[in-house]
Amino acid sequence: MHIEPFDMKYLNDYFNGFNEEITKYQWPEPFENIEASKDMLQEFMDEMEKGETLFYSVISDDDKFIGSVEMHGMTSDCPELGVWIIENEQRKGFAYAALKKLLKYAARTYDKKKFYYEADIRNEGSMKLLSRFGTDYDIIECDLEETVTDSGKNLKLQGYVIAEK
Repeated sequence: MHIEPFDMKYLNDYFNGFNEEITKYQWPEPFENIEASKDMLQEFMDEMEKGETLFYSVISDDDKFIGSVEMHGMTSDCPELGVWIIENEQRKGFAYAALKKLLKYAARTYDKKKFYYEADIRNEGSMKLLSRFGTDYDIIECDLEETVTDSGKNLKLQGYVIAEK
């Protein structure tokens, strides 16, 4: 598995993979159509070009798109992390490997030492993922935020600051 800057050649894969199950415990909803997906992904690519965001595809060893890994707010001291993996590739270590690569890249290239990670407490995979970073990073729990999205989802978001040891 490797990560590479997102390219629109993966637009259909992203659109099809970013479904209701993936977004169940996230603020965003699945895209209404391919054009909405293209617009948002282009915004991320534009932010990456400006140095505001890191936006990478997660690619399998056989060159298939299996998700994305992101870092938003690169101009801040504590950029926010995001990762998702398509359903049939979950629980194989791809999210951990992709985040680990992105964290190392951000530390080496941008001198970032702290990162913000947020997940709904009911999302077992995301909560387990965080614990895997405990040997290399201090994980500082922030306040739990219960919120309702614009679409009516009730989220219980637990934030963490992940800081290099």
